[in-house]
Amino acid sequence: MSYETAWKLPMTIDAPQVLPAGPRRSIELAGDEALRLLGSVSLGRIVFTRHALPTVRPVNHVLDNGHIVIRTHEGAALTARAGQADGRGVVVAYQADAIDPGTHLGWSVVVTGYAHLVTDPEELARYRDLLNPWVNRTMDHAVRIHPDLVTGVRLTADDAGEGV
Repeated sequence: MSYETAWKLPMTIDAPQVLPAGPRRSIELAGDEALRLLGSVSLGRIVFTRHALPTVRPVNHVLDNGHIVIRTHEGAALTARAGQADGRGVVVAYQADAIDPGTHLGWSVVVTGYAHLVTDPEELARYRDLLNPWVNRTMDHAVRIHPDLVTGVRLTADDAGEGV
């Protein structure tokens, strides 16, 4: 669907948004706590460059020995980018969260690091067993992200009445 076509689609609101009462507070997370939280969910968003522009894709992941691993397919832009990378890999960001849509409480984690293709056949087989893609497509590749910068925030109710 083109941008022009999507722009012309009617915008509807299924139900009015009821915002919860009270302010929220943002608490910075330590890196190890942020990675632990990221490992507790299976959905995230990979951010990489494609044609010199940022590209975001929702993907499922597994946290393996402190590395984020996702599966990809032969024609995927990320597979191509990671395959062209030098020894360090290609710079990516990875974001995951668990924020309650009703209360707006939860957490968000962003990892920035280097991604590279997993090429060892035994590791690929292991990731095939650990990580089942959501789409009905052959996913013969895996990408491993080494976290260099891990940041996160926890959104909590501000019972003291102080703002974010």
